[in-house]
Formats: sequence, C-alpha cells, structure tokens
Amino acid sequence: MAEQQAVAPGRADSAVPETTLPENHVHVGFWPLMLGAIGVVFGDIGTSPLYAFKESVAAAAAGGPVTRGIILGVLSLILWSLVLVVTVKYVVILLRADNKGEGGTLTLVALAQRAVRQRGGLVLALGIMGAGLFYGDAVLTPAISVLSAVEGLKLVAPDLQSFVVPITLTILAALFVVQSRGTGRVASFFGPIMLVWFLALAVAGAMHIADDPTVLTAINPLHGLMFFVNHPGVSLAVLGAVCLAVTGAEALYADLGHFGAKPIRSAWLYIIFPALVINYFGQGALVLSHPEKAESPLFHLVPDWALVPMIILATLATIIASQAVITGAFSLTRQAIQLGLLPRLEIRFTSATHQGQIYLPRVNWLLLFGVIVLVLIFGSSSNLSHAYGVSVFGSMSVDAILAIIVIWKGWRWSLGLTLAVMLPFLFIDLAFFGANLLKLFTGGYVPVLLASALITLMWTWVKGTNILFEKTRKVDVPLLELVQMLEKSPPHRVKGTAVFLTSDPDTAPAALLHNLKHNKVLHEKNVILTVRSEDIPRVEDEDRVFLEHVGDSFWRIRLSYGYMETPNIPRGLAILRKQGFKFDIMATSFFLSRRSIRPASQSGMPLWQDKVFISLAKSASDATDFFQIPTGRVVEVGTQVTV
Repeated sequence: MAEQQAVAPGRADSAVPETTLPENHVHVGFWPLMLGAIGVVFGDIGTSPLYAFKESVAAAAAGGPVTRGIILGVLSLILWSLVLVVTVKYVVILLRADNKGEGGTLTLVALAQRAVRQRGGLVLALGIMGAGLFYGDAVLTPAISVLSAVEGLKLVAPDLQSFVVPITLTILAALFVVQSRGTGRVASFFGPIMLVWFLALAVAGAMHIADDPTVLTAINPLHGLMFFVNHPGVSLAVLGAVCLAVTGAEALYADLGHFGAKPIRSAWLYIIFPALVINYFGQGALVLSHPEKAESPLFHLVPDWALVPMIILATLATIIASQAVITGAFSLTRQAIQLGLLPRLEIRFTSATHQGQIYLPRVNWLLLFGVIVLVLIFGSSSNLSHAYGVSVFGSMSVDAILAIIVIWKGWRWSLGLTLAVMLPFLFIDLAFFGANLLKLFTGGYVPVLLASALITLMWTWVKGTNILFEKTRKVDVPLLELVQMLEKSPPHRVKGTAVFLTSDPDTAPAALLHNLKHNKVLHEKNVILTVRSEDIPRVEDEDRVFLEHVGDSFWRIRLSYGYMETPNIPRGLAILRKQGFKFDIMATSFFLSRRSIRPASQSGMPLWQDKVFISLAKSASDATDFFQIPTGRVVEVGTQVTV
C-alpha cells in the first residue's frame, strides 16, 4: 500500500453532494440557483406523496375501515411534521449553521470539533454513524422511489402488475450504468422537470380539496394529538409511516454550499412546501369522499386521460431523486476518503469544469447491487416502506445532537437556551426513529445491518491507521536528526528534486531512509511533503502551501486541502514558484512507500478486525492516481509492517 494518504489518519468529517465549481465559484443568479435547488435538493421529499399518505393511512387503519378521524389525524401529523422538522429545524435553524458556506452532517462534525477543540471522541463517532446511516438511505431511496412510481401502471392495466419489478430493475440498472458518463447534461433538466412535478402535485391536489372541504380542519394540530389518544395501539406504527413525508429533509442542509441558503429557503417556502401540503390535503379529501381509493390516492387524483403522463412524470421525478442520492453517496465517499475515514478508492472526474461531478466505480456497483437485492426481496413500495426511515431519522438525530454541540459551544448560547430550542426537535427525531425500529423485523433490519457494517468498516479503518501510525513512529528517525547527520557525512549528490510523501513531517519518511540505504545517494533538493485535510470546505491558494527550510538541501512542505476538495500535488507544488522555490516537474521524482501489512500477534484490535483493516488497505487505489502525480515520475519503495 502506498504511503497512507499523506494525511494523518482518523480525521473526521465530510459533507454531501457537490455540484459547484471547486477552484473558483461561479456567480450564478438567484433564479437559476433556486431552479437548481428545486431539481437537486427536493427530489427525495418531493416524491414522498407517492407513498407517505397511503402508507400512513394503511398503518392507522390496521386492516379496518378508513375513518374520518384517521384521515384528519394522519394529515395533521404530516403537516406539522413538515412544519417542525423541515421548516423550523432545517430551514430556520440549521441553514444558519454553515462552515464557510457549506452544510451537511459532516460539516456539523467539523463545526463541533472546532467548537470543542477535539478531533476524536464522541464527535468523530457521531460523524461515522451519520455517514454510515446515509449509505443506508442511498440504497433505499432509489428502490422505493422508482418502485412506487412504476406501480402506477397497475391502475392503467391490472395485467401489468407482473411487469412492475422487471421495469423497475431495468430503469435502475440504466440509471447506474450511465453514472460513468457524468450527470452534467442530465442535471440541466432536473430543475424544470421537478418544477413541473411540483406544479402537477399542487394542481392535482387542489382539484380534489372541494371533494370534502372539511379536510382543511386538519390544519389544527389537535387532530394529530387526538389521534394518539384515540388510537394508542397503532400510534407508533403510524409515526413510522408519517415520517416518510419528511425523508429527504436533510438535503436542505446538505446542499447548502451548492445553492445557498436564500434560494433553498425560498424554493421550500414558496413552491415545495405549498405544493406538498395542497397535494396531501387533496389526497385526504379524495379518500374522505371515496375511501375505496385509499390504496393509491395520488394517481387517483388525476383524470384518466392524465394518468399515463402522471406516471411518466412521477417516474422521471423518482429517477431524479435517485440521482441526487447517488451523487450524494459519491461525494460523501470522496470526502470520507480525504478525511481518513475510508481507504482510497478510484475517483473519476466526469466534467472538465465541475469537480463535484465525480464517479466512483466501486461505490456505484455496490449501490446497484444493494438496490437490485432490495427490489427483488421486497417486491413493492409498501413492503420497502418498512425498511425506510431508520437510516433517515438516525441521521437526523445525529444532526440534532451535533447541532446542540455547535449552538452551545460554537455559537456560545447558554446550555439552557440551547436545550430549550433543540431538545424538542431531538425528541421528534428520536420518536420517529423509535417508531421505525418497530419495523425492525419486517424490513428495518436492512438499513441497520448496512449502517452497522459501514460504521464497523470506517471505525476499523480509523483505528487501524492510528495503530499503524503509532507503530511506525516508534522506529522512525526524527527528520532534523537525519538532516544533521547528512550534513556531517554527506552522501553522493544527484541532480534534480526528490519529493517524499509522508503523514508525519517530523520523522524521516521510510522511502528516504531506504533510498539512502540502498542507492546511497541524495538529490540536490529534497522535499518532505505532507498533505493535510482542514476542517473547512475549501482552502484558498494563498493558504494552501506552507514552506519551511529545515537544513542543507531539505525543505518541509505542507499542502492543505478542504474536505470538499481532492488533492492535486503537482498543481499544489506549482504555487511554490510564486514563493521563489524553483523546481522542474520533469526533473522531480516522487518517492512513495508501499507497505505490505501483516497481522501482529498482539495489537490494539482483535484478529478479525486486523484482517478487515488489511483487506481495506489492499483495496486502496494507487496513491499516484489519488494525488494526481505523473506516473512516470513516481518511485515506490516497499516496506513490511505489522498491525
């Protein structure tokens, strides 16, 4: 394995999907940003009307008749969930908790770490948990969204029911196959299509509110409270279904850096929220007047002539929702790699101008495999709804806990005021999370197992890299001591510059020691290079490079990158020319240490965890590609270590 990332392992945090220019942000007008937010941010929550209301009513009825109290209670719970969880918690509060304009669960981790001045411990554990839970959502969202849209075909022709799963699998397979070509062209259509989708939702709902105008009384939160009083036996089951209406709310905060707070806030308040509420109330009025249509109320809202177009539009909307979460998984993985939570994986850039448009082959195919397995096992959106929710509200609960730390320590609010503001939201999140745990044995085990596996992998990687770092440090030679020794007894010199990558700038890199031992030469210029990840999204070029002369022909250089960036060592070193450090890239050799890791008889981890760590290390992609170093300029030196 090449010298481990040249980044101190075990560093926390990350963020989510990235669609803006990384090097220099492009100034885009408010309306295009708002339209882009409609297309990217609200795909998941925007497709919730396909299944949230019908599943909530089914859970409330529990096989019995659908009563007025059930309809009004469910609508009231959905409305106030949208108000409290989405509007107040995310739009009003968390959109203000930005890190240099960026948002997301792992941005909260960065802010919390800065506030408590600690890079590990509870905050790191919460970050790993949030990342693991996000991957569960990334597998479930494409499966349930596309299935729920294609199921509308059963209303066109009941004989098509047997084709629902094959069509769904075909659409999903095509979606994942085209990922390697990039999403730039497709993304340009996301906004207009989703805008049409939300307008269609609003119009379809408004057409049926007159079916029973008393549905509007569900605005009164007492209907939701009285539902719990009158139906205590199914209350938790209904909460587990109502939560489907707010899945995707975390995207409001996650995509903060891509579109800005004002466009996201405006899109939600003036378009998305009204459209969703009108549609849910239209579904409620329809079912109040025609209880037999409770099985698929959304598609019953439109007239027969509009059914097929609505199904097509719904399918497009679910594909867009799926695309957004897939892109989010790519971005989150890249940031987790950059921050030492995962080993290096192959990253391909699919755009010459937008660094956020990336493709990770291994992640893509693992997601496709997981999605196909879920569709084949569960077979319908109703069955899949039992698996949905655990990961989403686990992640939302993590957001709330991290927000408490940030508001208390970072914003310097009093603890009492912080808890008074945030504890109600944490209680709501935990209530939804607990309600979804009731579905643990009917499908909820899927995200739990998936998140547990990913959390174990990330924690093993963090722990293993820290153990490896400490073990190698014990036998390392201090850099300054080596420089002094070489000044007293200089070896033969060769022309050019040698760059030695290391994660510890205070000790001599293994590749340097092996070069001296076996080749018995030293270059004219020798650079000890460390790549460091900062807890900010991006680092400006003037702050990217730190240069220190440490002795005859030796320099220590630190390249800093934000957690939303991918390291590019040649480009970073080029900045040095402005600081007077002259070097020719074609006369520069990059020395990397390729480690062969073996399990130790005694280490800080159990043997099974040692083996997992070694497997992860072997799966890491080549450091040359990761740091974008010219392959013809790289020299690798092999070493064997135990962990």
